[in-house]
Amino acid sequence: MTETTGTTTSARASSPRAAGPARWRNWAGNVTAHPVRTVAPASAAEVAEAVVRAAADGLRVKAAGTGHSFTAAAATDGLLIRPERLGGLRAIDRAAGTVTVGAGTTLRHLNTTLSAHGLSLANMGDIMEQTVSGAVSTGTHGTGRDSASLSAQVRALELVTADGSVLTCSADENPEVFAGARLGLGALGVITAVTFAVEPEFLLRAREEPMPLDRVTGEFEQLVAENEHFEFYWFPHTGNCVTKRNNRSSGPANPPGRVAAWVEDELLSNGLFGALCAVGRAVPAAVPGMAQLAGRALSARTYTDVPYRVFTSPRRVRFLEMEYALPREAAMPALRALRAAIERSRLRVAFPVEVRTAPADDIPLSTAHARDTAYLAVHMYRGAPYRAYFRAAEQIMTAHGGRPHWGKLHSRDAGHLAAAYPRFAAFTALRDRLDPQRVFGNDYLRRVLGD
Repeated sequence: MTETTGTTTSARASSPRAAGPARWRNWAGNVTAHPVRTVAPASAAEVAEAVVRAAADGLRVKAAGTGHSFTAAAATDGLLIRPERLGGLRAIDRAAGTVTVGAGTTLRHLNTTLSAHGLSLANMGDIMEQTVSGAVSTGTHGTGRDSASLSAQVRALELVTADGSVLTCSADENPEVFAGARLGLGALGVITAVTFAVEPEFLLRAREEPMPLDRVTGEFEQLVAENEHFEFYWFPHTGNCVTKRNNRSSGPANPPGRVAAWVEDELLSNGLFGALCAVGRAVPAAVPGMAQLAGRALSARTYTDVPYRVFTSPRRVRFLEMEYALPREAAMPALRALRAAIERSRLRVAFPVEVRTAPADDIPLSTAHARDTAYLAVHMYRGAPYRAYFRAAEQIMTAHGGRPHWGKLHSRDAGHLAAAYPRFAAFTALRDRLDPQRVFGNDYLRRVLGD
């Protein structure tokens, strides 16, 4: 049975809303762009019209969501397409187990809408502020033994290409385009709608508890194998970790109380942690002691709730991030090497290192392409010196066969990445076919994909 929703008021508009030159800035504040013009189309046809006009005017085109990429993937000095009027539920197909939404739909809206219909994604990342098009285009992922990234949960796409064509893409229709566009960095066109695989809503039992780093690294493979979703955070300058184990539950639901959730997620994880980071930025010598405090502040807790409330949490402390995807067997050796590098240096790191996993998938530019993967993410509080730390981390990750997350800071270029991805050449050939004039190009894509 297919349930089709009505078109929203904004989608009935007859032409895209246009604006003059304006500054665009990403969430972290490290990327700024000054597009010549900005439009907010309400349909694929309006997107196509805007793209064709921009190309005729010699302007490059990029679509930008909520700016949660740390790279300049969405930056442009030409036409900036804002997708907020492309949001909303398009259709639910319960028989096929799919839901279709506009590209500008935020993950928060998607998750709450799915829950209202008794449905859920199988897995997701830990924030809900991104648009669905931005999240899939950069390879956003959570952690999972068997369930993969958001891109791997896509079943169809609507894509506007450089010549103004509107393509419907799936495994059966335009399959080559679908294979690349599920994680396309915005290089193949502008996504206007996304169809996700969904399932009946289920419950997850969350178990969060401190654990010594030596135990986590020694039992990592066992912890991954025994849990549907396992991740941990290691606090540099300490031997402390916080682990998270999420597994399906038959219920009943037992969400955290409102006060307890506020204390854990707002007061400690955001308020207190943000204050500690600010002190550490001003007085770097205080960071190791504060890391000990932060590592001990979060206590053990268990609760049972619907998936999106378990997978996600508020992130109000702003930071910069680098993340590398490693062959799973290389993850703990790389983490040990990172710990040693921090200990023998003068680096002062207030943010924990996050470790997650994903199964292998078949998406050409997926960081988990053709191999079971573990992700190591390093962060630095916004405004604190980060280059030396990220450079040291990147050297270690690269030495262990790492692939950089497309939406997070890294220094790799097309020459390096072509060797890291078996189907890199197939993707760039598809790009040559769909966008030979590089209408959707920018400096970031030139670096990571080549001219």
